[in-house]
Amino acid sequence: MRPVPEGSAGPGEQAAPNDYDSFAEAYSTQNETSLFNAHYERPAMLDLAGDVAGRRILDAGCGSGPLSAALRDRGAIVTGFDSSTKMLELARKRLGDDAALHLADLGSPLPFPDAAFDDVVASLVLHYLEDWTAPLAELRRVLTPGGRLIVSVDHPSIGLVQPGIDYFATYKHSEEWTLGGHTALMTFWHRPLHAMTEAFTAAGFRINVISEPLPAPGARELFPDIFVDKPSGAFVCFLFFVLQAD
Repeated sequence: MRPVPEGSAGPGEQAAPNDYDSFAEAYSTQNETSLFNAHYERPAMLDLAGDVAGRRILDAGCGSGPLSAALRDRGAIVTGFDSSTKMLELARKRLGDDAALHLADLGSPLPFPDAAFDDVVASLVLHYLEDWTAPLAELRRVLTPGGRLIVSVDHPSIGLVQPGIDYFATYKHSEEWTLGGHTALMTFWHRPLHAMTEAFTAAGFRINVISEPLPAPGARELFPDIFVDKPSGAFVCFLFFVLQAD
């Protein structure tokens, strides 16, 4: 559940690290229209999911629910969880009082039985975690045999453009976001591609797809300044995986 801020709201209240509660409304509003969320990451996740009619899908780190809503509109039976109380309040407003939404943290055991879901979507979530071992084991546990885990994360090559950074290391980095008058320190974990793939296979997943998609059609017209130096329309931002539970 990560936005990429495209502007700043100016100085404001300093929130605790990774505290989405402090700017939930502003985050959700931006997420609806931003290039990186609305016209790149979310369409890519939906394309990778394909035909989801009748499939039981867990939205891990559902935020305010835009991906859950899109999957439900396509006929999926969606359950969501997030660690942010305020994000879940917004998700419930979007999805309705009867939506299956849970307060839970991917770093802890999940409140779902074994083999409860046909698919799990983890949209911009895993890069908040230092150790993927237990979270991936939990996601594997709640999937049916042959079920899919569809993941988006920060593209690891972003670390290559930072002087003095070892691409092959797993390391923590932080940045400040200002949204809705609140300035929050956001902390992420960079890991190289081989560390990601090794974590997936060690958890019992087969890697079916690694994707670096183009943005959705029409993005160039909506954000012309961003595409001035990108004649192909492609840019490095997130990396996507479709994994199958063995």
